[in-house]
Amino acid sequence: MRKSFIHIYILLIIFSLMNIQGYAAIDENTISFKSEILKILSSELQSLKDLYIDLHKTPELSSREINTSRKMEKELKNAGFEVTYGVGKYGVVGIIKNGPGKTVMVRADMDALPIIEKTGLSYKSKVSTKDSSGNDVGVMHACGHDIHMTVFTGTARVLAKLKDKWSGTLMMVAQPAEETGIGAKAMLEDGLFTRFPRPDYALALHDGPIPAGMVASKPGYILANVDSVDIEVKGIGGHGAAPETTKDPIVIASQIVLALQTIVSREVPPNKKAVVTVGSIHGGTKHNIIPDRVHLKLTVRSYEKEIRKSILDSIKRIAKGIGIAAGLKEKNLPVVTIMNESISATYNDPELTKRVMKSFRKVLGENNVLITEAVTAGEDFSEYGRVEPKIPTFIYWLGAVNPEKFMEAQRSGEKLPGLHSPFWAPDYEPTIKTGVLTMSSAVLDLLKK
Repeated sequence: MRKSFIHIYILLIIFSLMNIQGYAAIDENTISFKSEILKILSSELQSLKDLYIDLHKTPELSSREINTSRKMEKELKNAGFEVTYGVGKYGVVGIIKNGPGKTVMVRADMDALPIIEKTGLSYKSKVSTKDSSGNDVGVMHACGHDIHMTVFTGTARVLAKLKDKWSGTLMMVAQPAEETGIGAKAMLEDGLFTRFPRPDYALALHDGPIPAGMVASKPGYILANVDSVDIEVKGIGGHGAAPETTKDPIVIASQIVLALQTIVSREVPPNKKAVVTVGSIHGGTKHNIIPDRVHLKLTVRSYEKEIRKSILDSIKRIAKGIGIAAGLKEKNLPVVTIMNESISATYNDPELTKRVMKSFRKVLGENNVLITEAVTAGEDFSEYGRVEPKIPTFIYWLGAVNPEKFMEAQRSGEKLPGLHSPFWAPDYEPTIKTGVLTMSSAVLDLLKK
């Protein structure tokens, strides 16, 4: 979940719909296999909790998921899947072919973030390493991928034990490098949909700051395009006391920053959502030296591909235009680079969403299945839905906050930690239960005999 996340505002949108009762209040008038899922889950729960704690304590950064991927390989093999390791470097694919029918893919991401954990939990991560730039960093599952993998494992176990209830092919995909936006692409480029059965449906979940025991989703766009943009502003450096002999890149960069604010306010239609944020500006070394260059780093969020293209084109136009206005020659005009971490908006197929949300309501009850709004976070799960011909995809938010803490925060106005916070600490037992129940129910509905 890349660099922009669900905050409390998503909760305020849906809070009026809630009747917070938690996992224990699940409606018992449900589809026939719910009780069987819960029976298996009951026998597996302690093992799943142990797995979660182990994954939480031993996180690995993107594209370094050496031990984590081996754990997923082992879990899928133990559950009875035919397993292939090393797809897209550290990706793991598990297959069970169980007669004629559709193919359903369930995906979980494995990587952690360069964050020092500050939860104070007895099982907190104490892992530290060097990042790709050689900096010393902590490592933490601050985006809940440990929850995702645990639910993934529980779902695999449940469905393997309920083979008499479904027919078709189940494809479990443990994916590396979601946080850097390259993991899904790497698995696809390594033949995910050619070496293995091409899915008819692809499913995923993401934990988030709503009460445990609840889920939330919507049809259509649910997560945004994410583009990382670099702008290098080249100038002519010199003495700070003689600015007339220079072309000051700090002034030019400042004008670019201000001009970029007009893209969303004046070029994007008011009924469309978009974000252009300058997250970093670096230039210069000393008070009295005008540098010869400044480096800007931006994050850009959008949904529709036309809006995305328009924004990126406008960034290039504005940067170049301000450079020309400042008197820079062609060779010195600002250089705009769209970084390779860019990912596309995640789109929930409307028909698939309707069907899966219906199965959720049957097992959780109406009050625990929420309709949310799209957020400007990004997820490379979107890549699986962009291949041709299109594969219907669906992702949903899995509540991970203790319901009592959530209600108290609503009363007091306290802001609870969210994703990518060093204080993010899911209420893991009810979250795992709800995740396994909902994901297993969704697959059983799609593959029911």
